[in-house]
Amino acid sequence: MHPIVIIGSGMAGYAAAREFRKLNTEQELIMICADDAANYAKPTLSNAFTGKKAPEQIALGDAAKMAAQLNMKIVNHTWVKSIEAQAHQLHLENADGAASMQDYSKLVLAVGANPIRLAIAGDGSDDIHVVNSLNDYKAFRAHIDECHEKRVVILGAGLIGCEFANDLQNTGHSVTVIDLAPQPLGRMLPAHAAEVFKENLEKTGIHFVLGTTVEKVSKDQHGSYFVALASGQSLKADAVLSAIGLQPNTALAKAASIHTRRGVVTNAGLETSQADIYAMGDCAEVNGTLLPYVMPIMQQARALAKTLNGEQTAVHYPAMPVAVKTPAAPLTVLPAPVDADVSWETETLEDGMLAKAVDADGTLRGFVLLGATAGKQRLALTKLVPDLIPAAI
Repeated sequence: MHPIVIIGSGMAGYAAAREFRKLNTEQELIMICADDAANYAKPTLSNAFTGKKAPEQIALGDAAKMAAQLNMKIVNHTWVKSIEAQAHQLHLENADGAASMQDYSKLVLAVGANPIRLAIAGDGSDDIHVVNSLNDYKAFRAHIDECHEKRVVILGAGLIGCEFANDLQNTGHSVTVIDLAPQPLGRMLPAHAAEVFKENLEKTGIHFVLGTTVEKVSKDQHGSYFVALASGQSLKADAVLSAIGLQPNTALAKAASIHTRRGVVTNAGLETSQADIYAMGDCAEVNGTLLPYVMPIMQQARALAKTLNGEQTAVHYPAMPVAVKTPAAPLTVLPAPVDADVSWETETLEDGMLAKAVDADGTLRGFVLLGATAGKQRLALTKLVPDLIPAAI
């Protein structure tokens, strides 16, 4: 029997391997990835400064350690150039340019997502950092550690942008966050909650410039940058970080005639449109939903492990709140489904607020817990919210 092959060494790829090994210790398992296959939790990158973690302390294990731990062959620094879906074969190319073929019985696409990059003019635009991997983070930290005035401009006031802003401001940096939206966390929070969240972060010194975007980033002779905004405003920075969102990696799947939309399309069983090929993690659009968070990945890994072991299993999504790592404004959010018609019931607390999204039937569909007091109600409220996707294929 040919091996099960996982493409990608991120959280999704390793979670799938780990869950499968709990069920089956014998089946040959191969992981193929373009990087060094270091195992780390990407969410730790956005609070590593506060946690006093140097980049080299973040990885939990290198390729050799993970291969031994999971009884798995890891082929790193190797690219999957194409998938022959009918023949169940992969065309590979390593860092030296050598080509090879790899057979598979089942294939798992855990290829993640790439940062969205804005088209920005100026001779400093190529110096804009993104942090979507440990290697990205190492480059960003190396730059930041050399900055004298520590002025950082962050493009994007979403989850990652706000977490990095809080982490950097908390460690002696001066942070300005720019977003075209009128509020931070625009896709997660209702406007009234977003305003309080923003005010709490502003109290730490974080500056928000909203309703505009960056047009140009220029270098000066001292290694600093001028950031010109569409509003006419100009900012000076020692580093610029882009955190405006992620785009699922679909190119490999598309080339193999696998159905894609925003992501690689799967059913509730994580099956793609090609036999024996599955997708999970940030690249996967499961039953029309993209969920680039930790808890959905864990749910997917458990279900897929059973399926790969011969027990057809649908992914089951309970209500999964997202904890935003902004200690200056402790926040837990369970966004209401985009197709749900809800009204907000809000209770103001001494240290924040509790906001509930309730539908016409009186069913709780989501919530916002801002502050430590509200956060204590997370478990109780989560139990009241219906599952996101029924457990059916």
